[in-house]
Amino acid sequence: MEQMTDYRLFNGIEPANLPVMLTCLGYRAETYKKGDFISMEGEHLENIGLIASGSVDMIKEDFWGNKTILMRMGQGSIFGETFICGSDSLATVSFCAASDTTAIFLPFKRVMHTCTNACAFHHRLVENMVQLIADKNLELMRKVEVVTKKTLREKILAYLSQQAQQHGGSYFEIPLGRMELAEYLCADRSALTRELNAMKEEGILDYDRNMFRLL
Repeated sequence: MEQMTDYRLFNGIEPANLPVMLTCLGYRAETYKKGDFISMEGEHLENIGLIASGSVDMIKEDFWGNKTILMRMGQGSIFGETFICGSDSLATVSFCAASDTTAIFLPFKRVMHTCTNACAFHHRLVENMVQLIADKNLELMRKVEVVTKKTLREKILAYLSQQAQQHGGSYFEIPLGRMELAEYLCADRSALTRELNAMKEEGILDYDRNMFRLL
C-alpha cells in the first residue's frame, strides 16, 4: 500500500488515508499474464484501471485483424478513462497486458461522486485523474505526429526524436520490441528492419536491440 502512494493518481494523498479511500471506492485488484486481454473492443467499461505493476498496450484492430499499438502504458498509468468519461462507455479499443501485470480497478461513479464523508483526499483524487487524462491526450498527439509522416523513415526518426527528448539525450532505450514498434508505426516488420539497417549503414543512427543512439 505504501508503494501506491508514489503513483500520480494518489499524489498528495496521505498514506494513512489511502486504505480508507480505496475501501470507500470499492476497488479490486486483478493480475494478468503477458498477452492476456484485460478488456476487448466493444465492451462496456465501468471501472478506471490503474497499472500497479507491469505494462498495458492500447490496441486497435481492423476488420481483417491487423493490429496497431496506439500506446504502451507503464506502472502508475490509468486506462479506460477516455470511454468511461465520455457519452458512450463502449470501448473502441482493446487493452492487453504487455508484460505480467497487476491492475487496480476503481468504479468510475464512486470516483467522480464524492462520498458522504466528503473527504478532502477524494477531491485530490479527481484532480490527479484529470491531470493524467490531459497527459494521455498529449501522448496520443505525439503518436499522431509520428504516424502522419509520409515515409517510414520519417516515422522512425519522428519516434526516435521523441524518445531522445524524453530521455534527455541521444542514447536511450525504447520500450518497444521490433514487432511492437512496427505495429506502433503502422508498418511491416520486415520493412522496418530493412529501413533501420539502411539508416545504420548511412550513419544516421546506431542500435543494439532496443538501445538506440542518434548520430
